[in-house]
Amino acid sequence: MSKEKIADKLYVVLRVFYILAFVLLFIPALNPARISELIPQTASVFTCGTSYGTLTQNFARAFSRGWVGTLTLQMVFGGCLCIILGFVAAGAGGCMSLGTTKLKKIGMIPSIIGAVVAFAGCMMINWAATDIKGTPKPDRINPMDPQNLTFYIILCVAMLVLSIVIFFCLPKVEKDEKCYIETKYQLFLLLLPFLALCIVFAYLPLLGWRYAFFDYKSGDTLSMDNFVGLKWFSFLFQNEATRADLVRVLRNTLAMSGLGLATSWCSMAFAILLCEIKSLKFRRFVQTFTTIPNFISWVLVYAVAFAIFSTDGFVSSLLVNAGTMETGTNFLMDNSHMWIKMLAWGMWKGLGWNAIIYIAAISGIDQQLYEAASIDGAGRFQKMWNITVPSLVPTFMVLLIMAIAGILSNGMDQYLVFETPYNTDTITVLDLYVYKLGINGGRVPLATVVGMFKSIVSVVLLFGANKISKTVRGESIM
Repeated sequence: MSKEKIADKLYVVLRVFYILAFVLLFIPALNPARISELIPQTASVFTCGTSYGTLTQNFARAFSRGWVGTLTLQMVFGGCLCIILGFVAAGAGGCMSLGTTKLKKIGMIPSIIGAVVAFAGCMMINWAATDIKGTPKPDRINPMDPQNLTFYIILCVAMLVLSIVIFFCLPKVEKDEKCYIETKYQLFLLLLPFLALCIVFAYLPLLGWRYAFFDYKSGDTLSMDNFVGLKWFSFLFQNEATRADLVRVLRNTLAMSGLGLATSWCSMAFAILLCEIKSLKFRRFVQTFTTIPNFISWVLVYAVAFAIFSTDGFVSSLLVNAGTMETGTNFLMDNSHMWIKMLAWGMWKGLGWNAIIYIAAISGIDQQLYEAASIDGAGRFQKMWNITVPSLVPTFMVLLIMAIAGILSNGMDQYLVFETPYNTDTITVLDLYVYKLGINGGRVPLATVVGMFKSIVSVVLLFGANKISKTVRGESIM
């Protein structure tokens, strides 16, 4: 086997190590920097290397009493930062391995340097772990052996050795060879940061599902002592009160999401009508004016609603001054037509923003179709109905399928700020119910079970809607 083929095979292993190193940065359970129980359990290597305040938030008294020196925690912080920078440099070298031989050789340099820097970071953490064991108050500091540090060291050494071997196995670079990456790999590298963000914020949190199998309370640790198996799954459906709450919450969620689906065509209609405005300045003004509410938080939206509909608000004051009412009324406390009210606030906030994708789709319609329709004598509304609408149907169907998949995820902020003791029965949706269970009630395992139930149902709905679309229209999004 030639050296080049050996290098290609070793590249596969090295790239797996790069991915593993990146994932390890964000898993608190595998954090080797936790050398004391005062360091939060939820802190990962990335957190410890980017937030010195989070790392030392529980060491204020230890620093003031001299139980731990600041240098010890600074070494931990510096060690984590070195691990982060080292893994990032090594990953950059891995990205360069998709190019020509010259680029591959150049890429091995940051890979080697990154492995050395990450190894140095591990040694800094090891020094800090040894130093903290000499504290005069071990019962207050609770020093810990740096778990998984050996694994990090082995990973760094393996990356270093493989990078050196690959560097020498690569063939000699020709003088006129250029550094170049094929177009398909360029596009992949452009997509890679977004894939990484998706993994970190969408898939790594799924590790929290393990709380559903433990009798967990805030501050506890997960162990076989509090492992309860499927207890909370059965409790969710066997307990009468919880079952009644779940039915009520699902009713509210499906009703409000159903209203959203029933009015999802409004964004498309708004985009069509907006594009029919001849005055470009007026069109831009309307589009800007209707898009801005999307960037206003629901807290500020409620502040506006309170200023208008509260007891001393604009509407009440106007009606009292007109003699229609004797005293002001807080309309926000009224429980009637709550689903319609939430739909109205949601449409006001998101109509302009949701129309953007339809406006982009309209700009891609072949203008010759409109010219041919004009020659045939079609009017404005006929062109809208026979050309614009059919052209937007594929886009509408994709968005509709995605909305059906998220029918149980209609947000929490809106309903949290508008909730009152009078309307809580009709405004509490599934996301708000999970928030109340986990944060307000402290029933983390039960909240996790409900969240798992919601995610599984959403995935089933997504594939079901996609299957129906493929059967009815002959097209699917997956």
